[in-house]
Amino acid sequence: MSQTVGFIGAGNMGWPMAACLVKAGFTVNINDSRKEVADNFVQQVGGYAPDSLRQLAETSDTIVTMLPTSAIVEHVLGGGDDNVFAGLKPGTVLIDMTSGVPSMTQKLAEKVASLGCVLIDAPVSGGVPRAKTGQLAIMVGGDDAAIEKARPVLAAMGTSILKTGGVGSGQAMKALNNLVSAGGFLIGIEALLIGQRFGLDPSVMTDVLNAATGMNNSTQKKFKQYVLSRTFDAGFTMGLLNKDLSIALQVARETATAAPLSALVKEFITSCEAKFGAGADHTEMARLCEALAGSELG
Repeated sequence: MSQTVGFIGAGNMGWPMAACLVKAGFTVNINDSRKEVADNFVQQVGGYAPDSLRQLAETSDTIVTMLPTSAIVEHVLGGGDDNVFAGLKPGTVLIDMTSGVPSMTQKLAEKVASLGCVLIDAPVSGGVPRAKTGQLAIMVGGDDAAIEKARPVLAAMGTSILKTGGVGSGQAMKALNNLVSAGGFLIGIEALLIGQRFGLDPSVMTDVLNAATGMNNSTQKKFKQYVLSRTFDAGFTMGLLNKDLSIALQVARETATAAPLSALVKEFITSCEAKFGAGADHTEMARLCEALAGSELG
């Protein structure tokens, strides 16, 4: 494959996603704010680490951003002394895979369009394990033709490519997905705490939930693996979850949608971040539930 992909952001998710692109045969220009991380990627996985964002843009056909926030995406694309817009080639497709703010992404897409290029948003779900195997679910918003042009790149990183509507819609869907995921986690942990106090075994309860209608992603892939094991190392931070829930509630406000239960979940996660820190694993939410119940799962 002759297509060159510029990939910006080699963090916990970005590194394995970019590695999947290399494995799929793409030439990858990797960039990270920590130059040593980009250099390590080249040594361990392959590809190239251009000296600047401008050089990355000049030598890439498609550009992927996988960064913590929309504000950072905005700065990388068009802020500072070195940025992507300085070297952007007409016709380039930019894929923002950040879990960002839809309204900010829509404004960025307008700027990109004025430069003769197109931006689509394509946030992901599946966490680090599925990033490593290239089996992410990818929610894509934007121009249909641009999405089709980007499909081979997306298909190297995900097995489910789900078109959600116009640009920004993927990010809205991602935030709402994480809202549902967090809510399912919290109610499930409360149920385990109630059951344990009654005399049920939390591990047996998890098995029953997974065979019954209470099953969700957390009962399947988080309770035994990260909570009952006491490892709390699923690989997604409390701060990023809280950011996603803030976006979900912002969408609720912008659409004048009453969301009292969503607000309760958001406030609980804010409390967890205050107690455990933004860098804590999101599964440590269970520890605050335990503290409130006065007992520990095990």
